[in-house]
Amino acid sequence: MSDTPAYRVLARKYRPETFADLVGQDAMVRTLKNAFETSRIAQAFMMTGIRGTGKTTTARIIAKGMNCIGPDGTSGPTTDPCGQCEHCTAIMEGRHVDVLEMDGASQTKIDDIRTNVLDSVMYAPASARYKIYIIDEVHMLSNSAFNALLKTLEEPPAHVKFIFATTEIRKVPVTVLSRCQRFDLRRIEPEDMIGMLRRIATAEGAQITDEALALITRAAEGSARDAQSLLDQAISHGAGETTADQVRAMLGLADRGRVLDLFDLIMKGDAAGALAELSAQYASGADPMAVLRDLAEITHWVSVVKITPEAAEDPTIAPDERARGQSMAATLPMRAMSRMWQMLLKAIEEVSAAPNAMMAAEMAIIRLTHVAELPSPEELIRKLGDAPVPPPPSGGGAPSPHAQGSMTQARGAPAPTHPAPSGPTSQSGTTALAVAQDQALARFPSFEHVIELIRARRDIKLLVEVEAGVRLAAYQPGRIEFTPTDTAPRDLAQRLGGALQNWTGNRWAVTLVNECTAPTIVELRDADKLKREEEANAHPLVQAAFAAFPKARITDIRTAEDLAQDASLDALPEVEDEWDPFEE
Repeated sequence: MSDTPAYRVLARKYRPETFADLVGQDAMVRTLKNAFETSRIAQAFMMTGIRGTGKTTTARIIAKGMNCIGPDGTSGPTTDPCGQCEHCTAIMEGRHVDVLEMDGASQTKIDDIRTNVLDSVMYAPASARYKIYIIDEVHMLSNSAFNALLKTLEEPPAHVKFIFATTEIRKVPVTVLSRCQRFDLRRIEPEDMIGMLRRIATAEGAQITDEALALITRAAEGSARDAQSLLDQAISHGAGETTADQVRAMLGLADRGRVLDLFDLIMKGDAAGALAELSAQYASGADPMAVLRDLAEITHWVSVVKITPEAAEDPTIAPDERARGQSMAATLPMRAMSRMWQMLLKAIEEVSAAPNAMMAAEMAIIRLTHVAELPSPEELIRKLGDAPVPPPPSGGGAPSPHAQGSMTQARGAPAPTHPAPSGPTSQSGTTALAVAQDQALARFPSFEHVIELIRARRDIKLLVEVEAGVRLAAYQPGRIEFTPTDTAPRDLAQRLGGALQNWTGNRWAVTLVNECTAPTIVELRDADKLKREEEANAHPLVQAAFAAFPKARITDIRTAEDLAQDASLDALPEVEDEWDPFEE
């Protein structure tokens, strides 16, 4: 048999053993050190953060620190475990009888909690100072399992400590969170990540360029474990010194400089050049999906640099790329980059679902280049304002000042009404019931109030028929006279009277008359709309727009008053002042 030791991956070989070895978690380390020094060790800890930031590793370091007795066997809890005593060695190797690790993802049921925790929690530790339960991915536990754990978690025996780890803190019940001391492990900053990778590469005797380490750091997205795994793969991938090109090929990435070239061609509207560059990158082994994601990343980065120039000082960005990004941020409008971002998100979805990723990517590039040539709204208005105005159509006069937005759209003019008498009612011959009926009908002084009642009752069919089929001849509360249109239903008067009687509790007299030519509500509404369109068509700017875009048409007209009314309807209601219990 060979005496060569088994190979250990870098993520396990360089796993932190003490708090001093943790990278990028200074705030948590400071809090834990102070707690240990003042003997204020919590009964339960909750470690949360993205994958690979050291949650389980921190849990094991805390367990070692609680149970470490030092080389001489007399030390108490410490934040600097010796790593040599029997407890440190057993915990580090995962075989300590008093430090029980449980996987919440595979042991989710209440029976698992009962078997692994509740049945043994009352027994004293076999050899260590504390019996420690480490539950990884604790958010995967069932509700019944959490409920079973609550009482023990709130009042655990003095010799028991709990340490939980999770990537989904929002899925953990607040009743559990409130019983734990919570630590949020942060993403590791690029500077710290690059330094860690350089130390590991040096310890391994591996040659790797700074640009390659920057690519690995960017791909790891703040996860130390992911970065170490990628470094392990990059060292194996490279022969001699590992270069950025080899890492890029390993990750399936396109050359960032070439992606910037493609981004520049797209923003210039050069469709042929952009397609040629995409094809060249594809021939070099770049994944079309990765190219679009890189374009989205560059769009985001340039947009952020435009708002906050200091964001360009990113250690994972090469100096020449930084200079190009700053130049783009200074020249490209934010509107164009926002449009680019939205279209790239849609394109990424299409490429992921397309049977041929390259074809979908090419179509996305074509769309992006064509949209890049479109003028901004300010440029379009300026061009239309400078364009010659065509002669007005025959029969058209000068544009009305109402076309500037001073007219409001009518919902339907009110028909002639006879207001209900408001004076005191004569007592002779009038019963109390008649008085009550008159008072009830007084709530509908005009026909518009009847329309609003039908709308409030949500009888859409009746509302449409009344608005389109009633030529109102006379109205007073409780009595309606109208001439029906040719398209009105024959039983409209009967159904309208019955509906109003059911809704108001009073009898309504709805009768038909002849030869009333008053316009219906729909005709009034359409006439107002047509008038507004005629006024808009006569406006010089609209005529210039039609001259530039012959197939254009007006779909809606919104005046300043309309927009103000919509804004008032959409505004949040005022909130009453909250009651202050201390205010007398």
